[in-house]
Order: sequence, then C-alpha cells, then structure tokens
Amino acid sequence: MLHLDILRSPYAHATIKAIDASAALTLSGVQAVYTGRELAAFLPPVPSGGGMEGFNAPEHHTLAIDRVRFVGEGVVAVLASDRYIARDARELIRVDYQPLAAVADPDKALQEDAPVLHDFIGNNVGYRMSLGNETDAALERSELLIRQRLVNQRVIPNAMETRGVVAQYRHWEQQLTVWLSTQAPHLMRREFSRFLDFPEHRLRVIAPDVGGAFGAKNNAYPEELLAAALALKLGCAVKWIEERQEHMLVTSHARAQTVDLTAGVDRDGRINALHFKLTADMGAYYHAITPVGAMMTAMLMTGAYRIPHAKADIVSVFTNTTPTDPYRGFGRAEAAYFIERTMDLIARELALDPVQLRRRNFIQPEQFPFATPSGHVHESGAYELCLQRALAKLDYAKMRREQQLLREQGRYLGIGIATHVWRAGFPSVPGGRGYVVGGWEKAIVSVDPGGKVRVVIGTSPHGQGIVTTTAQIVADTLGVPLTDIAVLHSDTDKVAQGNGTMGSRSLVVGGSAVLQAAQKVRDQALRLAAHMLRLEPARLTLVAGRFRCIDDPAINISFADVANRSFAGPVDLPPGMASCLEAAVIFEASNFVSCFGTHICVAEVEADTARVKLLRYIAVDDAGRLINPDIVEGQLHGGIVQGIGQALMEEAVYDEMAQPLSSSFLDYAIPRAIDLPLIEVEITETPSTVNPLGARGIGEAGTVGAPPAVVNAVVDALAPFGVKHLDMPLTPNKLWRAMQQGKS
Repeated sequence: MLHLDILRSPYAHATIKAIDASAALTLSGVQAVYTGRELAAFLPPVPSGGGMEGFNAPEHHTLAIDRVRFVGEGVVAVLASDRYIARDARELIRVDYQPLAAVADPDKALQEDAPVLHDFIGNNVGYRMSLGNETDAALERSELLIRQRLVNQRVIPNAMETRGVVAQYRHWEQQLTVWLSTQAPHLMRREFSRFLDFPEHRLRVIAPDVGGAFGAKNNAYPEELLAAALALKLGCAVKWIEERQEHMLVTSHARAQTVDLTAGVDRDGRINALHFKLTADMGAYYHAITPVGAMMTAMLMTGAYRIPHAKADIVSVFTNTTPTDPYRGFGRAEAAYFIERTMDLIARELALDPVQLRRRNFIQPEQFPFATPSGHVHESGAYELCLQRALAKLDYAKMRREQQLLREQGRYLGIGIATHVWRAGFPSVPGGRGYVVGGWEKAIVSVDPGGKVRVVIGTSPHGQGIVTTTAQIVADTLGVPLTDIAVLHSDTDKVAQGNGTMGSRSLVVGGSAVLQAAQKVRDQALRLAAHMLRLEPARLTLVAGRFRCIDDPAINISFADVANRSFAGPVDLPPGMASCLEAAVIFEASNFVSCFGTHICVAEVEADTARVKLLRYIAVDDAGRLINPDIVEGQLHGGIVQGIGQALMEEAVYDEMAQPLSSSFLDYAIPRAIDLPLIEVEITETPSTVNPLGARGIGEAGTVGAPPAVVNAVVDALAPFGVKHLDMPLTPNKLWRAMQQGKS
C-alpha cells in the first residue's frame, strides 16, 4: 500500500511559476510525485454541482494547475511507502509562487476592482437568481418598514472523525474497491465512475463506521478521487487520511450567507411583505451542491408565517476561501435564523410581545397545504401546538415577570423564541430543483428459512440510529424480535442502489421504503399461513410472531414455520405464489416533508464579564410519527449543541489577504459540556401527509432552531443597553462592546 500526502498552497491567490520535486524523489521510499499539470493530462476536473443552466461553473482539478485560489488547495501529490516518508518528501518540494491580490469578503469580491478568481467569468459572480413574487407595492403600502443586515457566519462542520480513503484495484477481478468516509456510497460510486471513466458495475464503495458526517462527507473531494485514480494507474492500494488542520482548511465550510432585509408591516403586527437581498459565499469553487444552499434559504424565507409578498434576490460569489457546501440544516438553518430574527426585530419595533407577533402571522392548520411566494409547499403543520407546549414548559408569563425583577437588580436575562420551520426528504418534485440526487430510496426485506430477517437499505448510519429505527419498523410489521433482524447498508456490493444519508431523509424516505417492503412480506406470509391453516387470510392476525385465528387463537402458526414453508417450492404454496418471503420497494415522497418546532432559550449576560450563561433550553419538536423517543431526543441534543456553538462561539475567520485565522482548535472554539444547559426536550406527533410512516425529519431540528433562539435571548437580555441586533457569534468581547456603547 502506498500513502498519499498533499503539498498545499500557503497563499490564498497566486500563480504557480515552477515546481521542483527533485529532492523529494531522491528520498528512499518515495514512489512517485505528481503536479496538477501532470494529473490533468489524464484526469478530468472534479465533479461539482455547478452544472445548472445559467451558472458560472469553474473547473476544479484534483490539484491546482497554474494558479491556487485558496489556502490549502492541493498543489503536489506525493506517494510513498509510509505516511511519514510521504510527509518528509512533501517538505522537500519547492514551489515558486507569484502572489496575487486576494479577497475573502463576498461584498468586496463584488466590487468592480476586486481580484477576479476565474478569468472566464470576468467577475466573481457564480449566479444571480430571484425567487418569490413582487414586493415593491406591498412594501410601499405598509405602515412601517424594518431594515436590517443579518450575517449567518461561515462555520466548519468539524466531525469528530476526519475524512479518509483507501482505494485498491484488483486487476485479476478488474474491480476497484474504495473504502471511503462518506454518507452516500452510491452517489460516490456514481461520481467516481464518471470521474475515472471506470464502469460502475466494477466499482465498489464501502463506507465503514465513519462517524459523524453532517453533510460535509457528501462530496467527492479531490484527495479521495486522486487516491482512486492513482490506485488504478499504479495498480496498488493507495491510502490518504486527513489531519485535523487539513480538515479545517479544505473540507467544506458552511453557512456564509448575508441578508439585507426589508420587512413591511402594519401597526397591528401583520406582515405584508418581506424582501431579502441574499449574498452567498461559494468559496473558491463549487463542491457537490454548493449553489443550492442559497436557493433553499430563499424558498423558506417566510418561515411559519403567511406573508403574502416575499422575494429573495440572490447573488452567489466566489472568494479566495474554502468552498462551502452542506452542513446539518443546509440552507434551512440560515432561513430560520433570518426570519426568526426578523420577527424579533419587528416585535421590538412595535413593542409587541414576540409570542403575540408570531401567533398573529402563523399559517393556520386549515390553510395546509400552504404554498409560499418563493415556491415551497408546506404539506402540513401545527405550529401553535409546539409553541403552546414550549411556553407552558417554561411558564412564560412567570419568566417575563422574573426577567423584569432581575433587571431592576442589574441582572440581564433574556428570553429567546424560535418557531422554526424547515423541510426534509428531498423528493424529485418541483421545488426540489437543483439537487443532484434522486428523491427515492430502496429497501429489500427478505426472510431466511429460520424466520430471521435481512433488511437492505440505501441509507447509512452516522450516529442517527437508523439501523435501530429500521429494525424497529420491521419488527413491528412482522412481529419478530429485534435480535432476529439484520440491517445491511453502506456497501454498494451488498446494497445495489440507494441515495444515502442527508437532509433528514433516512427515516422519512428510507424508512418508508422499509415499511412498505415489510408490509409486502407480511402479506405474503399471511397468505401462506392461511394456506397452511386452511383458513381465509382475513381470519388471521399476526401477534408476537405467530399468525393466530381471530375466532380461535389456539389455531396458530409461527412466523418462522411460515418462512420455512416458503422455501418448499410451488408444490406447497398457494396457487400463483412465488417461493421465499421477499420484497423490494422503491419509495419516493410526493413532496418535501415539512418539519417544525419551537425552541426557547433563557440566557443571562453577566454584567461584569459579558459572558453568556444559558439558564434553560426548551425544545418542542414535531416528529410526525415517533418511532424511537431516545433516538429523537439524542438527535435533538446533538443538533442543539451545534446550533449553540454557532450562536455563541464558532466562526471561520479570514484576514484581508484571505489567510485563514481559525485553522485549529486553538482558535476555533466549539462548545464543551460546561458551556451547555440542561436541554429539555418534548415531542409532539402530527403525522406527515406525504409518507406512509407519517414521519418528519428531526436530525437537523437542533441546528435550525438553536441559533435564532439563543441570539434572540441574548439580544433580549441586552435590550436595556439599546441593543437591537448583534451578529453571531455572540462572543463576550462583542457583547461587552455593545454594552459599553449602550452605557455611553
């Protein structure tokens, strides 16, 4: 096996004048050194999601050819017999750069004199797009206009486990096997096949236990494609393991959206119109679905509210920074943050209680399905239910009274509310445009002669408990114990087709496919059991693993015995019934699933230090049909912690020359247990109308709901200082300055 190492650019923007790898090649154990130009002679550009009509889609190669465009971009690849020799060789390579002017701020990148990243475009605009209806007249009619710039800062997903790949080509089998830290092995098989011009049926992708993914492992990255290409070229195994600093420099960053909003409201709090000027930072190139995030944000810009006129004018911008791509809550967390901050800004301006304002503008239950001006259809919802439960859990009126008393004592406590709405499920329907994946998912349920069940799924687990949930669905449907069920996943040779784990689709789409396949197997078994007992199927019921006669429970037969008979062949089966109990189903939802909930945060800003102390955090989310309460609660806890991290401390910072200033955990803060309150979770169940399980997505609820809840709480706490808005992250330094300005 050879070990791959990458020499990366120290410059944000520079031309490559010369590369000298002669010293590296003399090092014992070094097998090969490749430059970008050498690789481009036999490798195409990296696949990306920028191929939509009207988009400027720059080529992105596995290594830079003649110009680097962000710090960390790969320049030279080294292959050696072990990783330490590869590292030593990397240090011996000399690259002559000619530095160029760089830009990290998307606003500055749009200026006429800004350095241009991709010459064929002539500027730094990836695309421009408008979604929604006209807002000018409605804004003009409104009694009050609220204007504010809101920044959803750039963050780094930072899964605990970094990326890695091992690729091996077996020429005697003509098969390329790739062990990959991905959350979508089938999509990666497709992308690797396309990139390598290698037949998909001879390409196997295995995603072993790769830990958290959060959207950042849903991309065919240059290093991973390069490892596979070199394994093919050299006929041996190639391994690359990402280091933490590499992870922070080159694995997708996220969020990085700014909105200049104008809201038109009447004095009674009715919102007439909402207009967003949305600027989205793409980074230096497109990754898998980079351009989609801003569109998703625009489609959900009105949140849980019936705002008749809404429009988003989007501009996507290339900058000399790490490319952005999905992160837990992709596009939807940004939308929820913008609209929920907007609601608090309006409430503050009108001196209304933020709860009252939200209730006054909620989409009402009888209005579903509800089409928003920007093109999304909310299939169902019960917003008041979640809000009421959360308020009751907090004892909202009492807390407001306590807040007032504490303020009189010089303590600054705030209450933040977010009634977040988002969408999950990824259907292939209008409104789902821009996605490179299909909205379907496949499941196969088969039973062996002993009555044990094998379930094959196209989604894969990344800490969200999908194996357990899948087994529960099958166990409930077939009446067999969980220990009799094996769930196979994450290997394209064991699971022929699938679309992977992303967008809270594993249970909503994948689980529905499992349910329907299990129901088909149950129907087959029921028919066979009736044949064996000489009864009509309608007279049987399945209880605790046995088919029992409804009229006489003493007449019964076990599921295992029925399974065994199904292998006997047609002579012992009902007429026309095929042997074996097995069913395969491809399920596709008719629409996105609408997900919703209310999060409330109570925060105190310490008067002396400006440190934020979270006193309570309440999350009431709707799971649709609840399958496993523990898993739902665990997912909410994880997402909320990530959301709190974005609200209070996380930010990927670049200087004026686009040099990253936060490429290690020394300068990129993530939340610790000591930073967190007890998270109080409650679940409501309002079945979704677009899948047979009735399930809603829950995995991203925490990252969607927490940032606006926390920021609304902190801004509310600082109201005595005249603070109306502060951008994330709400660091003590930022809050201290705001408090001092308020005092002066």
